[in-house]
Amino acid sequence: MQSNKEIAALLRLIDDPDVEVYDTVASKLLYFGKDIIPSLEQLWEVTVDEEVQERIETLIHRVHFNELQHDFFEWSRADNPELLRGAILLARYATPDLAIPPLLARFDQIKKNVWLELNNYMTPLEQVHVLNTILYNYYNLKGHELTVREPKHFFINELLDTRQGNPYSLGILYLALSEMLDIPVFAVEIPRQFLFAYIDTLHDFYSHKPEGVQHIQFYLDPISGMVYVQRDIDVYLKKINALDRQRKIMPLKSKRIIYKMMEELCLCYRYRREDAKADEIEQLMKMLVSEE
Repeated sequence: MQSNKEIAALLRLIDDPDVEVYDTVASKLLYFGKDIIPSLEQLWEVTVDEEVQERIETLIHRVHFNELQHDFFEWSRADNPELLRGAILLARYATPDLAIPPLLARFDQIKKNVWLELNNYMTPLEQVHVLNTILYNYYNLKGHELTVREPKHFFINELLDTRQGNPYSLGILYLALSEMLDIPVFAVEIPRQFLFAYIDTLHDFYSHKPEGVQHIQFYLDPISGMVYVQRDIDVYLKKINALDRQRKIMPLKSKRIIYKMMEELCLCYRYRREDAKADEIEQLMKMLVSEE
């Protein structure tokens, strides 16, 4: 009861012209966390002053953002955080009230469609062909280069809604499906690119034996599913003068993938001069403790 009285008193002070008073009020309201959002939304509906409405919208955003920072920190603390979960957390930045169960249901339907076409006798190329056919032909997913500079292409829910994405949103969908269907496709560290490799034996990459690289069957571009062989990668590395430095092509873990995705999203916002959003993405990146 006391909390309700305190909240009501604080809400009446949101329109206070004194900045110091407002800052104190805002700080106390943020202390209540997401439980304060319904009250803020109700106040917004009956408020006619646009400046006060803007204050309320800012407070609601700060509540959502604080919660998102906490959730990213908790996600990153796991030994092997789930990649799809990381992508969903990032999508919540743009859509704080994102309905996650329907999104996961759509993902499961895609997985089922792929699974129905797979069998144990397929070659690596045949497995990838099934994935590519379902994603790019049946669902008509379209990938755009990062140079398009469109923030919504980074968010997994937007990918499923509009069927438009970029290497990261499409790639994370591809990787998550591969993991659940036991198809050994992994993102790999290649300069200036986000590419996948079909790897027969993952554990060799974490030993000191250079023979591990020999288990890469081929490479994949998540934008289109196009297949590349080792020679294609070598030609590319030579072109950018990175062939000598690329001693060993290593699989990327989920936290590193999300971190790189957020780096690119941040650059996208900077390009569009949405610096406040870029600053917030950088804050979220700091939540990925011990970034690899």
